[in-house]
Amino acid sequence: FYQVGKRLVDILGGLVGVAILIVLTPIISLLILVDSGRPITFSQTRAGRGGKPYTIIKFRSMIVDAEKKGKPQLAREDDQRSTRVGRWLRKSRLDEWPQFINVLRGDMSLVGPRPERPELMKHFEKHIPFYRARLLEKPGITGWAQVNYGYYATLKEMSIKLEYDLYYIKRRGPLLDFVILLRTFG
Repeated sequence: FYQVGKRLVDILGGLVGVAILIVLTPIISLLILVDSGRPITFSQTRAGRGGKPYTIIKFRSMIVDAEKKGKPQLAREDDQRSTRVGRWLRKSRLDEWPQFINVLRGDMSLVGPRPERPELMKHFEKHIPFYRARLLEKPGITGWAQVNYGYYATLKEMSIKLEYDLYYIKRRGPLLDFVILLRTFG
């Protein structure tokens, strides 16, 4: 029943999120266009539930070609690759808003472990025990690790964040999801 209820909440939340996205998109698009030009959005492959790949959509907050030679890099809180508008988008999390489309598609949930890039997942799996266990749950726009920890830049920090993800997976339920959503807005 929890999974069915969670999907219904995801659909409702996704519809509300997309409605707000329709209002925000022209404003954010204009700001990005004036600040750093095109493209306005970008997409990346992420690992979903069970490791199934899907494409995530975000507003572009970094310079074009932020990853030289296509080598994946972890984003940092005060990343030097961020544009002026991008820093504001990242701090306010508005760059994440197009992911409500992913929620409606069923690729993501409102609450769950944040999705990771497959290339980085392979690296983390080699160095962090039980890292792959986070794929037991559908990735989310927000999660227990986000509201308690934030960005990570090292394997040690990723290990701590994984502890929060595993805590969520073990104890997930309507009440914890509700608490996470409330803390996200806070």
